[in-house]
Amino acid sequence: TMYHAEVYIGLDPEFMVKAHLLIPEGEENILYSWMLNFQYMSDEYVKMYKASQPIGNEPDIYIFSNPQWKHEEHPLGLTYFNTATNCAALLGMRYFGEHKKGTLTIGWAIANRNGYASCHGGQKRYNLGEGKAYVASVFGLSGSGKSTITHAKHGGKYDVTVLHDDAFIINTETGSSIAMEPTYFDKTADYPTYCADNKYLLTAQNCSATIDEDGKIMLVTEDIRNGNGRAIKSKLWSPNRVDKIESPVNAIFWIMKDPTIPPIVKLKGASLASVMGATLATKRSSAERLKEGVDPNALVVEPYANPFRTYPLVNDYEKFKKLVAEKNVACYIINTGDFMGKKVQKEDTLGILESVVEGRAEFKPWGPFSDIEIMEWDGFVPDLTDKGYVTQMQARMQDRLNYVEGLKDAEGGFNALPDDAADAIRKVVEQANS
Repeated sequence: TMYHAEVYIGLDPEFMVKAHLLIPEGEENILYSWMLNFQYMSDEYVKMYKASQPIGNEPDIYIFSNPQWKHEEHPLGLTYFNTATNCAALLGMRYFGEHKKGTLTIGWAIANRNGYASCHGGQKRYNLGEGKAYVASVFGLSGSGKSTITHAKHGGKYDVTVLHDDAFIINTETGSSIAMEPTYFDKTADYPTYCADNKYLLTAQNCSATIDEDGKIMLVTEDIRNGNGRAIKSKLWSPNRVDKIESPVNAIFWIMKDPTIPPIVKLKGASLASVMGATLATKRSSAERLKEGVDPNALVVEPYANPFRTYPLVNDYEKFKKLVAEKNVACYIINTGDFMGKKVQKEDTLGILESVVEGRAEFKPWGPFSDIEIMEWDGFVPDLTDKGYVTQMQARMQDRLNYVEGLKDAEGGFNALPDDAADAIRKVVEQANS
């Protein structure tokens, strides 16, 4: 017996796609989680979908899953995507997260073909009064702080509207943005068992349960034996949530945990802005399952923080470049890890963001770099006379150049970037070496 479920991906009449999941009986937990994660067919959304505009000639999304599948040549399971026809097979994948990201992979591919920049990140609008708003998009891998930044209330200083903290798309013509899913997928380890936020949890994965003194079943959220408990959190958790932000995006923040980058720098020039997103580098988080022998401390490059891309990388490169060049979107790198051994605290990051949003941030040329500006933040001012620091920074920038140049040959050049990408980063390397 197989179950067939249907949901919507994209939450605005401008962009809505129907998705289908076929999964065997006995996998109800994954099935319900999938239906609760995306937009189930409520009366409101059924009407919205009927009234929505067709997206090119795109068919629905079709996903087949067999979580109990086994094959000796594929001990970690196997996924097959045919994004040209919006189909996927998930084999031997017993974790809901793979069903969520597998579905989004196809949704983002559809968006990419139809004039949108696909975003694995968060977006919020700061409503500053007098008709002024500031729309910020943050991009980072799991554990980088993108959700924390997206949902930060800033001590009530601003009226903040949240679009989403993980999956959205930006229309490269209008600059407006649309959320792909209603709910949030959050780490349970960040919330104690009796935390008020937990009343918004809909389903949980990788999380044990116990019975409290009143006989109620409770999640063991801070389980030290298992650091990757996850839960789907209701849309209602964020009181100021919207499904579309019409205001054009003002700024993109690439979040990196690179110990040589100060807490914030500003990138000038569309090619450099986009290629630094294409070489978004970070330290791995505990949420990732690594093959044996992979160094967990090596800086990992994950272009645009999106490991769920099935189309050539140049598509994302040109879209983000266009946003900076033609739509006047500002671009920054923020480091939420540590800077040369000193941890960048959450309060530092939020304070920096506030000064940028309010227009108080003062950027000045950074050392020898013609296209990178720095806002000096107390306690994190780089010492360019320190040879040890400069050597490390040169090495990290060289890593990025090596990565871009390596794309020409990797996978038959599928993800090769145009020459202006390597040129922009080569200029930074040469200036660093000066």
